[in-house]
Amino acid sequence: NRSAFEQARNLDSIIFDKTGTLTEGTFTVTNILNFGDDHSDEEILKYAASLEKNSEHPLAKGILEKAGETWEPDEFNSITGMGIEGKVNGKSVKVVSPGYVREQEMEYPTAEVEKVSSQGKTVVFVIIEDQLTGAIALGDQIRESSKNAIHALHKMGIECIMLTGDNQQTADYVAGELGIDQVFAEVLPDEKADKVKEVQGQGKLVAMTGDGVNDAPALAQADVGIAIGAGSDVAVETGDIVLVKDNPQDVTALIKLSKSTYRKMVQNLWWASGYNIGAIPLAAGVLFAWGIILSPAVGAILMSLSTVIVAINARFLKIEN
Repeated sequence: NRSAFEQARNLDSIIFDKTGTLTEGTFTVTNILNFGDDHSDEEILKYAASLEKNSEHPLAKGILEKAGETWEPDEFNSITGMGIEGKVNGKSVKVVSPGYVREQEMEYPTAEVEKVSSQGKTVVFVIIEDQLTGAIALGDQIRESSKNAIHALHKMGIECIMLTGDNQQTADYVAGELGIDQVFAEVLPDEKADKVKEVQGQGKLVAMTGDGVNDAPALAQADVGIAIGAGSDVAVETGDIVLVKDNPQDVTALIKLSKSTYRKMVQNLWWASGYNIGAIPLAAGVLFAWGIILSPAVGAILMSLSTVIVAINARFLKIEN
């Protein structure tokens, strides 16, 4: 979108979705926390994986890869923004977020969970037969390019904000590693656009960068929606600008290109206007009393020359350092 591309040069803040944008988005199981004696660690993982077979969430793949063997779920439902539920092996099973557990006021060993969360791992809870049985911690690698992108954006005076559904400890860890200015954690999918509005309400020109289906409303709300090309089709269709590669550093390249393009446009405007400002009065006979007048032939040459110079100048467009 050309209008959004031009606005990119004036951005005050950029909001990044965490998973799949600042991180690789490929999760691996690192810890299984068992809160009781009724089920083994392997059973907790197997119940969770069996239910996750029907999920498209990035966490599901990591859990399935770790579990290997699974049961076929009898029922499956999504709990909007909170997790999934269903029946597995004749038992009711839920795989849910920390927000769901807090909402239901379920007790669990908080010290254990906070320990793995403080290491930047995402934690999901497993509930079997309405009993909070355990939790699974998954790690997601931070992109090296994300650190470089945040550093470059700070040098440009742009505020960097991270948006995630993860708990506060996990979000704070990733934000600390990257040098993020502000964090919105435990944000439900339907709340992402509201967070963009909140930042816009501070009088800032805001860009949103994301790759998932649930990022689409936020991408649409932002002044500049930047979609990761490797992400979902919905995000790509909604974004004003699409980054073909899944490299956050391309966001900085986009802003630099926007600034360079605008600067070149202003230069060409002056080149084109300069010839007309000088040539039109001369052709009209402003200096005729002194014997100076611009002939039509010379005027035509100058007009053509201005076009050539503008075209050549445009060819020298470079992204500013």
